[in-house]
Amino acid sequence: MGLKQEDILNKNSKNLNVSEIPVDKQKLAAPIKSAVDKFQLLPEFLKVRGLVKQHLDSFNYFVNTGIKKIVRANDRIVSDIDPSIYLRFKDVRIGEPSMTVDGITEKINPHACRLSEMTYAAPILVNIEYIQGSHGQKTRLEKNDLVIGRMPIMLRSCCCVLQGKDEAELARLGECPLDPGGYFVIKGTEKVILIQEQLSKNRIIIDADKKGNINASVTSSSEATKSKTVIQMEKEKIYLLLNQFVKKIPIMVVMKAMGMESDQEVVQMLGRDPRFSALLLPSIEECAGIGIYTKEQALAYLDTKAKRPLYASSASDQDGRAFCILRDVFIANVPVRCNNFRPKCLYVAVMLRRMMEAILNKDAMDDKDYVGNKRLELSGQLISLLFEDLFKTTLAQVKKSIDSVLSKTSRSSALDPSQFLRRMEFITTGLERTLSTGNFDIQRFRMHRKGMTQVLARLSFIGTLGFMTKVSPQFEKSRKVSGPRALQPSQWGMLCPCDTPEGEACGLVKNLALMTHVTTDEDEGPLVSLCYCLGVEDLELLSGEELHTPNSFLVMLNGLILGKHRRPQHFANALRKLRRAGKVGEFVSVFVNEKQRCVYIASDGGRVCRPLVIADKGISRIKEHHMKELLDGVRTFDDFLSDGLIEYLDVNEENNALIALYEGEATPETTHIEIEPFTILGVIAGLIPYPHHNQSPRNTYQCAMGKQAMGNIAYNQLCRMDTLLYLLVYPQRPLLTTRTIELVGYDKLGAGQNATVAVISYSGYDIEDAIVMNKSSLDRGFGRCIVMKKSSNVIQKYENGATDRILRPQRTGPGSEKMLILDDDGIASPGEIIRPNDILLNKEVPIHTRGTRVSSDSLPDSAYKPVRQSYKGPEGESCVMDRVSLSTDRNGNLSIKFLIRHTRRPELGDKFSSRHGQKGVCGIIIQQEDFPFSERGICPDLIMNPHGFPSRMTVGKMIELLGGKAGVSCGRFHYGSAFGEPSGHADKVETISETLVKHGFCYNGKDFIYSGITGCPLQAYIFMGPIYYQKLKHMVLDKMHARGNGPRVMLTRQPTEGRARKGGLRVGEMERDCLIAYGASMLIFERLMVSSDPFEVQVCRKCGLLGYYSHKLKTGICSSCKNGDDVSTMQLPYACKLLIQELQSMNIVPRLKLAEAN
Repeated sequence: MGLKQEDILNKNSKNLNVSEIPVDKQKLAAPIKSAVDKFQLLPEFLKVRGLVKQHLDSFNYFVNTGIKKIVRANDRIVSDIDPSIYLRFKDVRIGEPSMTVDGITEKINPHACRLSEMTYAAPILVNIEYIQGSHGQKTRLEKNDLVIGRMPIMLRSCCCVLQGKDEAELARLGECPLDPGGYFVIKGTEKVILIQEQLSKNRIIIDADKKGNINASVTSSSEATKSKTVIQMEKEKIYLLLNQFVKKIPIMVVMKAMGMESDQEVVQMLGRDPRFSALLLPSIEECAGIGIYTKEQALAYLDTKAKRPLYASSASDQDGRAFCILRDVFIANVPVRCNNFRPKCLYVAVMLRRMMEAILNKDAMDDKDYVGNKRLELSGQLISLLFEDLFKTTLAQVKKSIDSVLSKTSRSSALDPSQFLRRMEFITTGLERTLSTGNFDIQRFRMHRKGMTQVLARLSFIGTLGFMTKVSPQFEKSRKVSGPRALQPSQWGMLCPCDTPEGEACGLVKNLALMTHVTTDEDEGPLVSLCYCLGVEDLELLSGEELHTPNSFLVMLNGLILGKHRRPQHFANALRKLRRAGKVGEFVSVFVNEKQRCVYIASDGGRVCRPLVIADKGISRIKEHHMKELLDGVRTFDDFLSDGLIEYLDVNEENNALIALYEGEATPETTHIEIEPFTILGVIAGLIPYPHHNQSPRNTYQCAMGKQAMGNIAYNQLCRMDTLLYLLVYPQRPLLTTRTIELVGYDKLGAGQNATVAVISYSGYDIEDAIVMNKSSLDRGFGRCIVMKKSSNVIQKYENGATDRILRPQRTGPGSEKMLILDDDGIASPGEIIRPNDILLNKEVPIHTRGTRVSSDSLPDSAYKPVRQSYKGPEGESCVMDRVSLSTDRNGNLSIKFLIRHTRRPELGDKFSSRHGQKGVCGIIIQQEDFPFSERGICPDLIMNPHGFPSRMTVGKMIELLGGKAGVSCGRFHYGSAFGEPSGHADKVETISETLVKHGFCYNGKDFIYSGITGCPLQAYIFMGPIYYQKLKHMVLDKMHARGNGPRVMLTRQPTEGRARKGGLRVGEMERDCLIAYGASMLIFERLMVSSDPFEVQVCRKCGLLGYYSHKLKTGICSSCKNGDDVSTMQLPYACKLLIQELQSMNIVPRLKLAEAN
C-alpha cells in the first residue's frame, strides 16, 4: 500500500534530501482497492431483465398501457345519418386465457393448446355505453365486459396462467420451469415474433446517396401520421423531397411558406459563419428567380406542386392543400400548435446546419450501422400496430352497419349498436392470421413485411433460448454490402460478437448479449417540464441569431428541440443524479455530443442498454457489504439501481463514459466498471469454454452448431407431440463448465456427453476431421439418440352429412399382414413395432361429399373408398409406436396423432462436434480390444486426429481437455468462462497442471499409452482426457439416398427429383462435359437416354415432322404428308419429343433431318 518506491525517487531525483519528500496524503488515505466479486449480480439481473424478459416487458407494456391508449384515441362511433346515435368505449382490458365452446367458457393452459392445436388466447373485454333505439324513443345503456375479439397471449407474460407459478404448479400444468416463455401458441405451433432492427425514428440522419449528394433525412412517426422527410443538396442548391409533393421543392420556398419571409432570418438561424451563408446563397437566388417573396406566394406555388388526394375531404380544402402538408406531414414529429410554424422552422434550420457541417467536414456524417442510431422493435410494438389497424377497421365496419340499418325506412326491432360489435371477427382472425403466417400487411401504416414470426426451433434447449435473442435485419440478405455486416465497435456488450450465421445472412442476423435489455417507451411530459426546471431556455424566447451562440448547447429530447442550455455538462450531471436517485426513469439516457454541440436525452423504446457499476474517481460504489446483503437475500437488483450503485447505459451514453474492465484497471478518470467481462458474449457463445483462446471464426462455427446439438429440450419433452424431436438418451453436463451455462440452465438440460478423447493418428480412417469410435462405448450408450416423428390424421365431416369412418382391421386374407399393429378399433396400438408400409389407421372416405344430404349410417360400403394411412420409412429400420393421442380439433372433428419413436446408435457418417467448432464425422468403429489404452487401463471413447489443431488454432479445446482431466481426478467442476482468469471465473492452466501432478498425472495432460493391437507401448506420450462432445442432428440415415429404378414424372417421363420422392441422381451439364472430355460416348448415351426416358418416334424424312404409328395399317404415318412412304423409326429422349411438340404449339416448327446410318 502507499506510494511506490520508484515514484518517490523519480519525484525527488533533483534534490536527494529525504526530509523534503512531498507526501501525497490523499493517496495514502484512499481505501484499499480490493476486487469485489460482483458475479452474484448476474443471476439477480436475469431474474428481472435480460434474455427473454424484453419480449415479456414489451408485451406487458402493450397489454397494460398500449391497448388502452389505442382505444382511448378512437373511442367513439357516431352515425353519420343520425348523429345522436353513438357508441363509446369507456375501458378495455384483457381477460384470462379461455376458450368458449357451445356457450361454455373454460380456462385453457398452453400445453393443452399445443396438444389440441388451438390458439392460446384471451378475450379482449370492453366497457361501452351506447344509445339503443332510433327516431322516437332512445335509451342510453351501458354494457360491461363485452368481448370484441381474442388476443393471443405470450407465455409467461402478465396475462398468462403461468405467471408467478412455482415449479410444482408448473409441473401440474405440464410446463417446464426452465422454458423461457416469450412466444405465442398459434394453432398448436409455437411462434416467436423476432426482434426487428430499424433505423431510429424522429432523428436527423446525415447521409450521402449514390450520386454523392449529401442529404439530411428524418423518419417521423407520431400518433397520427408516419412520414419521411429528406432535405437534399444537389448542384449546390438545397431541395426538399417529400412524397406528398410531385417534385423537388426549393428549401427557401418552404421556409417562406412557413412564415419566414426574411432571408436574413434564415441565414441568422444557420449561424454567423460566412461559409454557411455562401452555401445557402444559390438556394436564395433560386427562390428569388421563381419570383417568390411572401408567404402567400410560396403557398400558392406549393399548391400547384402538391399531389391531389385520392379522396377529397372538406377540412383540407379550407386551409389549402400545401398548408396541410406542411402542418401535418412535413417533419410530422414536430407539432404545430395554433398554426405556429416557428418550431418547424428551427428544426429545418438545425437540419440545414448539420448538412452544411457535413459538406464542410466529412466527419460529421452519420453512420447508419452505428448501434446508437438503431432501434430494436419488439413484439409489443408490432402487435400494437396490428391491433390499432384491426381496431380501426372494426370501428369503420360497425359504423357502416349502423348506417345501413338506419338508412332503411321500415324496421321491426330497435337498433342495438353493441350487437354489431359482438359479431365482428376482424380482430380475432386478423391477429391469428398475421401471427401464424408472419406477413404483416398493414395498409394504414404502409408496412409490408414478410417472415416476421418464425416457428420456435426446438432442436435443443439452448437453441430455443438463442432463438429468442435473435435480431432480424431490416433489409434483404441478398445485397452484397460489407458495411452492415462488419462488427461495429459500438456493439460491445450489446450484441454478441460471435453468434452470427455463416453464409448470406452473415453479420446481418445478430444476437443480443447476455446482459442486454431493450427499453420500452416512457412518458415524455414530466421529462420536458423537468428539463425546463433545470435551466433549459425555451426556443420561443430566443431569436434566430441566438440559436447557435458559441457558448451554449442545443437540448434535444427524442428528436424534438427543447431549447438551449449554457452549461451542458452541468445539466447532464444533474439529470444523471436524478436518474440514479430514482426520480427519473432508469432507462432515460443523457448524452452530450461535443461535436454537434448538442445534448441528447432519450426515453423512447427499442434502445439497447446494459447495466454497469458506477465508479467515483475510479473506485467502485459496490462494496463487500452490499454483495453480502445480496447473498443473504436482503437486497435485490432493483435496490442496487435505486441506491445509485448500478445504472443502465445505452450506446450513446457509453460514449460519455470511461469504462474499466476490472476494478484493478480503474484510473481516477474512470466513471464505470463492467459487472463481468464475459457478458459481452451471448447465450450460445457463453457455452464455449475458454473462447478467448480460440481463433475467432471457430467460436462462430460453434454458435451455429450448438443450436443443432441433440440433447434435452425441456422437462416436459416426453409429454409433447412435436413434428420432429431429437433426444439424447444419456445427456450429461459438461465437466468443464462456464458461468453462462449455470446462469441459463444448460447444466440441467445439457446437449452432449463427456467423451475421453485421445489425440493420435490412428488407422487412417481419421483423415479430414473424421473420428474413430470405440464400439464398446457405443454399446454402453455413448451418442445414442431417439428420434420422434409425429403423423396426424383427421376424421372429417362433410357438407352433405357424410363422415369418414374407421374400420376394424382384417385379421386374415390378403393385406392382413400390414394390419398387424392395429387394435380392434382400427387405430394402431402404442408399443407395437412398426415396419415400413404398415398401416397405422384403417380409414375410409365417402366417395360423394357434396350434393343431397345423407346420413352416414345409411350409406352402403360401396359408397366408401379406403384411404389408409401407412408408415413410410427407410427399409430395414424398425420403429416403435410411442403414443397415440385422440383429440378434437378447432372444427370439432376427431384428430388422431401418432408419435413414432426410433432409437438410433451412432454409425459411420454421423456428425459429431466439440464445443470449439471442430466438427467431424464418424470414420470407423473399432472394437475396444484393438483400441490403445493407458497404463491405468483407461481406454478412450474417441480418437481425434492431431492435424485438426495446428491450422485451426483451437487452444481452448486443449485447455478444456486439461481442465476436464483435472476435474475428473479431483471431483470438482472446473470453469472456463471467457476472459475469466483475472476474476477467478476461469481456472488458469498453471493451477490445473498442479492439480494433475498432485493426482499422479503428467502436468501437460499426456499419458503413457499401449497399442491395443501389438500390446507394445507407443513411442510417444499421447494427449488424452475428457472433452464434451455434441451429437448433431445430421445423421446418415436421414441423408442416405440411391436408387435403381423407381417413380417417374408424368409429363417428361424422367425419374423424379429428390430423396423424399425416391428420386434419381441427375447427370447435369457439368457431369456431361466430363463424359464428353473422356470421350465415353456410349456411357453418355446410356445415361442421358437408356437409363432415363427412351422413346421411339416416327419421323417423316420428307418434311422432318413427327408422325405416329398406325396399329391398323402396321406402319408409321406422317400426319402432314398423310402417307407412310417416307417414315423412319428412331429413338429419342421423351423430353426431346415433348420439347418439339411444345415448340410446335407456339408456331415454331423444328424439322428433323435424317441421314442413312451406314
